[in-house]
Amino acid sequence: MTKKKILFLGETYRADAITWMNGLKEFGDFDIVTWELKTPNTSFFSRLIRIFEFSLAIFSIRKIIQQHQPDMVIAERTTSYGFLAALSGVKPIAIAQQGRTDIWPEKSILLAFKKIIQHYAFKKADLIHAWGSVMTISMKATNVDMKKVLVLPKGIDLIQFKYINTANPSKINAIVTRSLAPDYRHEVILKAFGILNQKGIDFTLTIVGDGKQLPILKALSKKLQIETKVNFTGRIQNTKLPELLQNSNIYLSMPITEGVSASLFEAMASNCYPIVTDIPGNQSWIKHRENGQLITIDDYKMLADEIIWAFENNQYRKEAKIKNRKFVEENADYKINMKIIAEKYHELINTQKTN
Repeated sequence: MTKKKILFLGETYRADAITWMNGLKEFGDFDIVTWELKTPNTSFFSRLIRIFEFSLAIFSIRKIIQQHQPDMVIAERTTSYGFLAALSGVKPIAIAQQGRTDIWPEKSILLAFKKIIQHYAFKKADLIHAWGSVMTISMKATNVDMKKVLVLPKGIDLIQFKYINTANPSKINAIVTRSLAPDYRHEVILKAFGILNQKGIDFTLTIVGDGKQLPILKALSKKLQIETKVNFTGRIQNTKLPELLQNSNIYLSMPITEGVSASLFEAMASNCYPIVTDIPGNQSWIKHRENGQLITIDDYKMLADEIIWAFENNQYRKEAKIKNRKFVEENADYKINMKIIAEKYHELINTQKTN
């Protein structure tokens, strides 16, 4: 039997995209063809080029469709690749909303335009992925047909992210695994550790990844006189991440907006205690001082206090980490969730062929 073929529209270097595609290959036996915009979204000038590239993208996509004859198109972000999927002419289509809402930033001059193209993408899609329930709030507000929505995270590989921890229990060993972009507020974390340093509390802080904030954050760590205790790893292979999490006892994430964070699931699975921002995307998974801690956006003083509280309450952390592993096993197991998603795609393709 000929393998079914899927065209994936999105940024193939992203960990979320890699998980999605690998899961479809492994559990759906799909062949994957990919297409993505070539221009990075890093500066005002590059954004202008990217907009021009986006306006011509459908011609490139239709050429790939003609060449490869995919059975289905999937796409991430309803306001960009999802819209292109809707224009592709291929059926069925599955699109994924990446954040709490893809209409971001909320004060964008393109806000009205983004709403129009998102509505079109939602209307044309045969399946809409909400990786968590928090994403359905904005969908319902825009009158999406909720019968088309599948609420299910892609999950993480629980064999790779093992429930072991080798961190020194007598010292704070914290880790941050989010992209070094302004929305993730790494500076808030550094300022909190500046307070810990002033209090004479020993720690190591590992900041994983790369991004345009890297030189700014390095300069701030030097200004706070904590540069010898902060390890900026730069970009690493995803295979090295489990070991880094298992060598840490506290996971930190301070974004100002969140959909569903695979990195939070990875920490919860790896016996690493989570402290995250008090926003809807995190509230879905973390209850304050039940299985983690929730911090007011940009409140580095509160963050410092809560890190100290967590470290001083070791028994509580142990119990919370057991709860977290169990939760991830029951709700975010990649092998279970991606099999469900792959089977749904086969169902959509077969239904389309019989219509």
